[in-house]
Formats: sequence, structure tokens, C-alpha cells
Amino acid sequence: MTTPDTLVVGLVSISDRASTGIYEDKGIPALQEWLGSALTTPWRAETRLIADDRPGIEATLIELVDDCGCHLVLTTGGTGPAPRDVTPEATLAVADKEMPGFGEEMRRISLNFVPTAILSRQVAVIRKQALIVNLPGQPKSIRETLEGVRAADGSVRHVGIFAAIPYCIDLIGGPYAETDPQVIQAFRPKSALRPR
Repeated sequence: MTTPDTLVVGLVSISDRASTGIYEDKGIPALQEWLGSALTTPWRAETRLIADDRPGIEATLIELVDDCGCHLVLTTGGTGPAPRDVTPEATLAVADKEMPGFGEEMRRISLNFVPTAILSRQVAVIRKQALIVNLPGQPKSIRETLEGVRAADGSVRHVGIFAAIPYCIDLIGGPYAETDPQVIQAFRPKSALRPR
């Protein structure tokens, strides 16, 4: 059941092969599992599995924000340099504002693991009341990007991008989302914190 306090999250997996059933999509399940462990306040997902097709990606993002009322849309796939990788172009085409810090930080996190992270073209934007973020395609990379880099003892060595997402949603008029600090500590200025 959705209430005004429920965070509505669009989860979009963009893959020609997964969308036609050639192989199983792993992006949406990875996102659902991670959000289920990270969020401690009510949320629900709108999921879409679509092809690497720019008009289709644009239409899906518009539908999720304008018609479904998503506060956050996370996409996975289609951000590399290959000719069929058009997720960033589609995302920018539907944007009201670009949020370049997210893309910069996602690449910086991924560079802890692979030098090819510099080939990623992930972007993040605001459309109306929603933040749209392009994530990497692999489940392990999705988790690392959202959650951050941990040392061998489990301590956080490099904070993931999700730490900034709840406050961004606050600023654009969405519900107050809280997280499990064992997974990711949402950061807000003291003036923006609400009593638990």
C-alpha cells in the first residue's frame, strides 16, 4: 500500500538481450535486494525491463516520473562507449537539471576496482519531483556504487552515492527516506534531520 510517506522507486534494466529473454536480467533483482537491505522507511518499486533503444528509454523515464510519480529512478545498463549504449543521452534528454557530482563519484568509486571505470558515462539528473541516476550494469558494481568501498574489516573506506540520495529527495519535495547505517548512512545537515 502506498502512502504519502512511501518512497516510490523506478528500477529500469536496459538490455537488448535480457529484454528479449536471451538471458536473465540480474539488474532489477540486485537493485531490489540492495534497497530492501538499505531502506528502513516504506518504499515500493516500479520495475521496467527494456531494450537499448533511446526513444524507449526516454519514454520509460517520462512514464515513471510523470505518470507513476517516482521520487527516484535507478537505471542499470547502457552507459558504456558501444554504439548501442544510449542511456546517458536518453536521461539527459528528459532532464530539467543535471547533477554531475553523481557521475563523477560513481566513476571514482569504480576506479577502486577496475581501470575501465573511466569508460563509463553514467549521469544523474532531476526531472520534476524525481532524481534519475544511471548505475553500472553488473550487480557487484551496483552495490559498490550505492554502498561504497569497504576495507577488509568491514569499515567504510569510500562512501557510496546513496549517502546523498535521501537528502536530494528531500530537497526536490519527496518523502523523508531513512537508511540502515550498517548498509549506508544517509547524510543530512543537522538542520534537515528529523527525530526518529
